[in-house]
Amino acid sequence: MDEARIDEVSSAFARALAEQQVSVAEWVALNHIAHRANATSSVMAASMNMTRGAVSKILDKLESKGLVKRVTSTNDSRVQILSLTREARRLLPKLRAIADGNDDHFFSVLDDAERDTLRALLQKLAHLHKIRDIPVE
Repeated sequence: MDEARIDEVSSAFARALAEQQVSVAEWVALNHIAHRANATSSVMAASMNMTRGAVSKILDKLESKGLVKRVTSTNDSRVQILSLTREARRLLPKLRAIADGNDDHFFSVLDDAERDTLRALLQKLAHLHKIRDIPVE
């Protein structure tokens, strides 16, 4: 798959998310919070290979949209625990359907074994070339 085709996959996904007023970066953050109990911005920054400042900006946007809450930890007042709002929990199935639909549109020609092979090959290349950045445009 050439670079233009890869860009087409991510651009289509970004456009579909934008219809829900969510960016790719916000989707990644929402998904991160949804899959981790006691999520914090510092752990999110490390796993997304972003600065804490960049993650803070994403969280500010999500908070202004009413999708994320930050609550000060009872164990450490310097730490804020992130959680999804009721609105975000309602929106996530739609966003996951968009992600799944985008994958199906571009990769449905591959059977499960081929998809697993593609995923493994891409992970191998990313590891070899030290590509850790998550696309967040």
